[in-house]
Amino acid sequence: MAHELYLTDAPSPDDLVIVSGGLTAFNEGEVGPSDRKLLAVLIRDESGTVIGGLSGYTSWGWLFTQLLFIPETLRGKGMAAKLLTEAENEARTRGCKGAWIDTFNPLALKAYKSHGYQVFGEIPNFVETRTRTFLQKAL
Repeated sequence: MAHELYLTDAPSPDDLVIVSGGLTAFNEGEVGPSDRKLLAVLIRDESGTVIGGLSGYTSWGWLFTQLLFIPETLRGKGMAAKLLTEAENEARTRGCKGAWIDTFNPLALKAYKSHGYQVFGEIPNFVETRTRTFLQKAL
């Protein structure tokens, strides 16, 4: 029986559920349930509007920070450390043993290192001359 490949830049949500669900079932059969749970630490202004924050998830005992954005007016004031600390504290509550994050921004890299994250991998020239750096931290 022949199988057909179909390339698209607009997969349907149902298509993605099949791929994600299949991989999740396979991985859980190999190593057990992931217990994946979303995690966000949001920055709100005085009117309650979200203006930045951190989002990611915990899974298999690890916190992964997918996104971290700090508005220009709050940069350089320790906000990254506050966001990471909140997320890490929640991850510990969830039983996580470590955290990881990646960046190709030199300022973010410096902030993550000063917060105790250590480099475990790099992709040189990921974007032009910038290196994408992967960092982890024991919790």
